[in-house]
Amino acid sequence: MASLNKKVKLYLEANSKVYRNELENYKLQNDGFGDYIHTWNVSGLSKPTNSQLASYETAGNTETNNDVIRATRKNAYGLLRDQLDLIYKDIVAGKLDNTGEWAKMIKKIKDDNPKE
Repeated sequence: MASLNKKVKLYLEANSKVYRNELENYKLQNDGFGDYIHTWNVSGLSKPTNSQLASYETAGNTETNNDVIRATRKNAYGLLRDQLDLIYKDIVAGKLDNTGEWAKMIKKIKDDNPKE
């Protein structure tokens, strides 16, 4: 189930509003019965209804899953300096294409961790 925060962020983006952070745009609260929008401070955009928020459930789930995948990929990529070293070695070997070690490493990570 997508979080309310994720659905509100998608609602803002879909309505051409820049998501800055929860405290600047809106405030969520939970009084023991689930999250709800306590405060709404978005100029030119009405607070979303429950049905509007519900329409972002699937997109919110996809975005949440992709956040996990992005974090997994980031860890698998390793340090930038090590990636740059692989790229340098590929340049020297004349393999600055999909046959180079860096390109093969990145492709494997992306293939092993596909986004939805």
